Amino acid sequence: MGGLVVDLDGTVYLGESLIPGVDEALGRLRAAGFGVVFATNKSVARPKDYVDKLTHLGVRATEDDLVTVNAVLADHLAERLSPTDRVLAVGEAPLFEALAAAGLHTTTDWSEAAAVAMGWDRSFDYATLDAVFQAARRGAYVAATNPDVTCPVEHGEVPDCGMQIAALEAGLGRPIDIVVGKPAATMARAATSRLGLPPEHCWMIGDRVSTDMRMAHEAGMRSALVLTGVTTRDQAVESRWEPDLVCESLVEFADRFA
Repeated sequence: MGGLVVDLDGTVYLGESLIPGVDEALGRLRAAGFGVVFATNKSVARPKDYVDKLTHLGVRATEDDLVTVNAVLADHLAERLSPTDRVLAVGEAPLFEALAAAGLHTTTDWSEAAAVAMGWDRSFDYATLDAVFQAARRGAYVAATNPDVTCPVEHGEVPDCGMQIAALEAGLGRPIDIVVGKPAATMARAATSRLGLPPEHCWMIGDRVSTDMRMAHEAGMRSALVLTGVTTRDQAVESRWEPDLVCESLVEFADRFA
């Protein structure tokens, strides 16, 4: 049948609550022959955390089913840097753990950083902004996890890594070097490789036009927007990355294909 790259926040759940019927919908899609991986731009949780959360919500998942932005960023930097290079990391424990697992060495001294790895940091402050700004001005390669300005939660939205990127870029007067998460090709390659399928045999299912639908469009995947997150039907139709399908939820997608 093909493969499904499924977003999590706003698509499978909101905060700690399962979007109604998604557990059963994913089961039907798997039974119909679809391969499923979950791709997340959220850098503040470990793969095990996602597996535990999905399992608790009734969704079958293993760590092999997860494509996390932390791992994609760590792999990208490991390919680019030499073994002696140091990384100034901004984020929470899961990002640091992914960097270490990729064999990268971190530093708290911006003056010796060959690269900056920036993820969502809920304690982001002036001192942190100054450190990444000084490192970038000195020539450090700046890579960030995801461009999402906000993250959807049960009762609205909260600031995400995109706000941190915007602050840094405002100071630098230029874009940072790379953002590896959706909609980047780095994330698309990681997800389709995990499925073992070419992009044209995969669907991207998510709630954001600017990340999920754009990634699908640029990677050659089919796209389905669900209206359970941050994007409205009108916004989807007006977007330059208009999806192939617009569904009220993942349940409607399953009703069409399983």
